[in-house]
Amino acid sequence: MASSINYNTVWSAMFEPISTFSTLRRYARQGRYAARHDLPYQVVGSDAAGVVVRVGAGVRHWRPGDHVVVSPAYVDDQDPGSHADGMMGEHLRAWGYETNFGGLAHYTVVRASQLVAKPPHLTWEEAASITLCAGTAYRMLVSDHGARIRQGDVVLVWGATGGLGAFGVQLVRNGGGIAVGVVSSDAKARILREQGCDVVIDRRDIGMGDDADSGTDAAELGRRLGRIIRAEIGEDPRVVFDYVGRATFGTSVHVVRRGGIVVTCGSSTGYQHTYDNRYLWMNLKRVIGSHIANLQEQGECIRLFNQGGLVPVLSSVFPLDQVAEAARLVQENRHVGKVGVRCLAPCDGLGVTDPVARERIGVDRITAWRRYAMAPVMTGTGQ
Repeated sequence: MASSINYNTVWSAMFEPISTFSTLRRYARQGRYAARHDLPYQVVGSDAAGVVVRVGAGVRHWRPGDHVVVSPAYVDDQDPGSHADGMMGEHLRAWGYETNFGGLAHYTVVRASQLVAKPPHLTWEEAASITLCAGTAYRMLVSDHGARIRQGDVVLVWGATGGLGAFGVQLVRNGGGIAVGVVSSDAKARILREQGCDVVIDRRDIGMGDDADSGTDAAELGRRLGRIIRAEIGEDPRVVFDYVGRATFGTSVHVVRRGGIVVTCGSSTGYQHTYDNRYLWMNLKRVIGSHIANLQEQGECIRLFNQGGLVPVLSSVFPLDQVAEAARLVQENRHVGKVGVRCLAPCDGLGVTDPVARERIGVDRITAWRRYAMAPVMTGTGQ
């Protein structure tokens, strides 16, 4: 019924860091079921909410007609590593990025182990915007496999108005922490303040530009950032939430406190990170790599939505025939929150089966990010 745009969709479209067709070909070499993924086209998209229309003979817990959301963790349940943590399986893949038949289509094919019951108080487009980013942020910050944030923790969140960052801020504040959000414009700073972030910092105020080559040493940027945070809160962050990558990672390592944690799940500005290792080893800091979320983590995250502890950060919604414009908006970082895509849903606002819960949690809270929609740059070809 609906999907959304993630940065891996942008990577697929740009053939960076590699063409995902090469990934599909490698997957297909396993033979049998996997062979069907090697096609002259790829259906991308790593978020989805919809209705089960058919189940395989081995599916026990789902039936046609069930309303579900799809986790992007494509786990091999016959891989021994998967049984300790679904994300540790050797053959783990990101669905709709490293597989075919993703969510940006009218129909998709998923494994039963990807499904979680859709929050009944959310619309199709709202529910389709939560699994990848909110689940990823949950594993990074809350899970035993991530930073395990505690009450009172100061957590620095880069890109705090993006999909990942906005959910990161919510999780920090929901868990009793102090969220320090970093943004890149006055408009995004205003949004973050309206959404209740404890401390908001414009990265331009510390001399950090839009790329990794600002010309200022990362340690100096870290000192500037640290001074601002200490002036506001009185201490350095225990956790830094970093998915920006090359442009921020060296600063993250410097600014996090002694014994603190930098947790990373991506590198939207580049994969080759440079930092001064002395600040890491001599101050007993740690770096944790994190990727998507296992099914239990995804279920716990969805539970927070059902309780109203988390709400969507959906700003813009496009019909499927304008998916190129939606992806361009994300590629150029002109969006905030999440950008949704209607697939078979004919209009916004459908799919709510528990209106009482929606009223209890608050329609204004659930839809708060819709007022921040940004206009796309329309192209003549749609490509």
